[in-house]
Amino acid sequence: MLTITRKLEFDAGHRIPDHKSQCRNLHGHRYTLEITLVGQVIEEEGSSDNGMIMDFSDVKTLAKQHLVDVWDHAFLVYAKDAPVRDFLAAIPDHKTVVIDQIPTVENLARTAFGILQAVFKDRYGTGLKLHKLVLHETPNCWAEITAD
Repeated sequence: MLTITRKLEFDAGHRIPDHKSQCRNLHGHRYTLEITLVGQVIEEEGSSDNGMIMDFSDVKTLAKQHLVDVWDHAFLVYAKDAPVRDFLAAIPDHKTVVIDQIPTVENLARTAFGILQAVFKDRYGTGLKLHKLVLHETPNCWAEITAD
């Protein structure tokens, strides 16, 4: 199996409302996202993508458009975290992303995987698909999710 991986970074805030430690407070992270795609190498003479699973610049463009630019410098808030949602709603033009799960790194990885799985399409019949997503919350803590 041959894979390619593209790494991107973004900054976002969150909180884990019922957590026993400091994570219940509003705080932020410099997230690192690793997107791994699997597929056969494209063999289409004259194509810009010839010899690639997917052009890394296309991976970046799609990931930024559908996820990174949406979450970057946003506050990722749990839909049921009413006090924080009300607080953020009171700030004019605040960039808030409401998610239906507590925004732990595990849940954010699952949410990101669902978003990006729909984005990476097999345009050449090579079996291209999202294979794995790794989301680092800190340099020492991360979650991984695979298509299996």
